Amino acid sequence: MNKSCTKIVALLIWITGCTDGIQKKSESPDKFVREIDKIRLTDMSGTSISLKQFEGKTIFINFWATWCKPCIKEMPSIKDAQNILKNEEIIFLMASNESAAQIEEFKKNHEYSFDYVRIENSEEMNVQTLPVTFIFNSKGNLVFSEAGLRKWDDKNNIEMILKIVKEND
Repeated sequence: MNKSCTKIVALLIWITGCTDGIQKKSESPDKFVREIDKIRLTDMSGTSISLKQFEGKTIFINFWATWCKPCIKEMPSIKDAQNILKNEEIIFLMASNESAAQIEEFKKNHEYSFDYVRIENSEEMNVQTLPVTFIFNSKGNLVFSEAGLRKWDDKNNIEMILKIVKEND
């Protein structure tokens, strides 16, 4: 493939796989019951992570990539939301399907105290664009799903997350 074709293909992949716009939003827990059981995550050393260990807690999973500009743009607001909500029963996970080496390199160059994990089945989870955020309530039901950049430390978003946390207290 010549250089211009390679650039066009790379541009098309970037355009279709990374978006600033909101594409999908749902807050109906009945529609996505038990999606949590389908997610296959590993830590950076390849050890499988069971989300059942977080039973009783709200789980915020952000699917991202090191090359995704909207993902990286969104990270400061996730960091701030995590700090604002630090006294709540919320687990924040940053999931990428990239190699552990790529994620580790990103961590070296960015000072976020995130729990980085690898998703092994993003296609099966229908993660077709980035960033995507799933929020599971304390019962393990997917109650929020959205593709696109969001300002997570915004007052309305913090209130939405707190509402999800408090629903099952």
